[in-house]
Amino acid sequence: MSAAPAKTMAETAAEFGLKADEYDLIVKRLNREPNLVELGVFSVMWSEHCSYKSSRKHLSKFPTKGAKVIQGPGENAGVIDIGDGQACVFKMESHNHPSYIEPYQGAATGVGGIMRDVFTMGARPVALLNALRFGDPSHPKTKRLVSGVVAGIGGYGNCVGVPTVAGETNFHRGYDGNILVNAMCVGLADADKIFYSAAPAAGLPVVYFGSKTGRDGIHGATMASAEFDDASEEKRPTVQVGDPFAEKLLIEATLELMASGAVAAIQDMGAAGLTSSSVEMAGKGGVGIELDLDAVPQREEGMSAYEMMLSESQERMLAILKPGREADGRRIFEKWGLDAAVIGQTTDTGRMVLKHKGQVVADVPLAPLFDDAPLYDRPWTAPEPQPRLAPADVPAPEDYAQAVVKLMSSPDMASKRWLWEQYDRHVMADTLEDSATGADAGVVRVHGTKKALAVTSDCTPRYVLADPYEGGKQAVAEAWRNLTAVGAEPIAITDNLNFGNPERPAIMGQIVRAIEGMAEACAALDFPVVSGNVSLYNETNGAAIPPTPTVGAVGLIADYAAHADFSRLQAGDALILLGETRGELGASMYLREILGREDGAPPPVDLAQERKVGDFVRDLIKGEQITTVHDLSDGGLIAAAADMALASGVGLTLSLEGALPAHAELFGEDQGRYLLAAADAEPVLAAARAAGVPARLAGRAGGDRIGAAGLFEVELSALREAYEGWLPAYMG
Repeated sequence: MSAAPAKTMAETAAEFGLKADEYDLIVKRLNREPNLVELGVFSVMWSEHCSYKSSRKHLSKFPTKGAKVIQGPGENAGVIDIGDGQACVFKMESHNHPSYIEPYQGAATGVGGIMRDVFTMGARPVALLNALRFGDPSHPKTKRLVSGVVAGIGGYGNCVGVPTVAGETNFHRGYDGNILVNAMCVGLADADKIFYSAAPAAGLPVVYFGSKTGRDGIHGATMASAEFDDASEEKRPTVQVGDPFAEKLLIEATLELMASGAVAAIQDMGAAGLTSSSVEMAGKGGVGIELDLDAVPQREEGMSAYEMMLSESQERMLAILKPGREADGRRIFEKWGLDAAVIGQTTDTGRMVLKHKGQVVADVPLAPLFDDAPLYDRPWTAPEPQPRLAPADVPAPEDYAQAVVKLMSSPDMASKRWLWEQYDRHVMADTLEDSATGADAGVVRVHGTKKALAVTSDCTPRYVLADPYEGGKQAVAEAWRNLTAVGAEPIAITDNLNFGNPERPAIMGQIVRAIEGMAEACAALDFPVVSGNVSLYNETNGAAIPPTPTVGAVGLIADYAAHADFSRLQAGDALILLGETRGELGASMYLREILGREDGAPPPVDLAQERKVGDFVRDLIKGEQITTVHDLSDGGLIAAAADMALASGVGLTLSLEGALPAHAELFGEDQGRYLLAAADAEPVLAAARAAGVPARLAGRAGGDRIGAAGLFEVELSALREAYEGWLPAYMG
């Protein structure tokens, strides 16, 4: 029997995710066919995950500069000025594909990777967040995925010793075949000691340090840039394995190396491992790089050059040291017990040269790898607008009390206590507000000061699906509102744009319109984008996820003595509703959970009004006039009121205006609104009138029930049982 014919390099390129015309372009750039190592290097650097080839044109629409922006997109993480010579460094990234295939390690290494993006800039990580989207709870895989992802996030973050303080978790059948795991890290640094990745000159030593290189994660970046199909579970070898204890050592060694003054440039090895880190350092610096792969610390026998360059083994860093500082590096790496080696040097050739076993195994120009990947202006079609649903066109519930209990115990709205109790939220002893306390954002003290950072993550995928432009605006506006509701001055955002296959014009239309909506909101709210990640091809067998452009946001509280949450309701407090109510029920939780419908236009976002009301709320909090604030979002007024009552243990009765049908007033999801509590409502109402902010008395706190006058009431204990009970019962 004759042997199968050897594959051509063009056929191998197709297996690596490169299109035929992209392979032809590589041949043209090299004036020859690439060998296997070179092809592997091109395939990962030209993957969607590394090159942003479908989205870069549209990402340029984001505002990225601002008075407090030190570093915008293009580095490992964004950097903002928080005063007193201090900076905040933050970024959000996806680990969607790996988490679906191997939930524990996929989620754990997502946390590890995003922390490396932050400490490689010179910042100590101080807070973690996550945004999780799972399939329908009835889907046979959902429970196992929830269990594995949550355990992976907790297992890694808890061991490293960084608190997980905020996040969001949704369930929808649209994620049945492709869950989303978006991880965010926030760190603190001195504003004049930020470290960058560009190699400054030729002739400098390139130092590898951290864990050894193994065969895990090979072609992870390529996998993250491809759709799933029924055979995707076989991709387990492309999922990395994390070691949080090694990461902790790596953090301390990296920060000590930086403090020693030996670092000229530094880059973590994330997606595409040694390839992307070396290409980015040399490419950004406009120099060349030569690596001797025999010097790379290896975990496994007989690793090929191809395997070493494409491995995504975790907890590894690449640094370019200043001349003659190798001994300082060696001393620090030995102290922390890390593998380390000088594996090459920067050159003046503008080329990447790789040597293995005495042979040159790759010799390619850096320019096409670094900034000359194909860029696409993909065709797109604008999504069909959904009609607005007038309040009178949406039926009221047959039983209001039953509807409220059903809404608050639905998978998206129910308590996530089972989940966040697995995260250490108070390690480092600076957490002031977290998932447990009843606040719209996590709040972490800036150690040794009166300042605090507020952090949040937001997106409402059902709005983006119904209208990507308004949904994109709303994701940014809600993040801004969540920071405002704790009293923080919103400063900047990071984003994680999760979509399906951009080669389909309808999906590309979602991407374009969502970005345009987000960009408009960022500009109107002075809320620039300083870092981010694009995760495309999130689909299985041609079915795309709901479009999910997640927004991670950071704000500053100048004095944390004046901040707010929604857990401090007192009996006798007046409830005050700020903002306009028109009874927007399109794409609402009421429509989906009570009526079983997913239609209608989402609520529009009036950015000028959003800003006016938000600025007013922040002034009240700063002036210590109010301490109990909750923004209105999913579920509308009744959900915000129920959250307040459940968090404080105090009942309340809402009073309705009566201009709208009661169900539209209670469940409508109009934007730009806040629910406040105050012992005396009159000064707040008078201030609102003076500021031109719509405000009305909306009820009174007290008793052991929650209800609306003359309409319904529910015992708080019964509501709590339903609200707290769903997730533990589901997870068994």
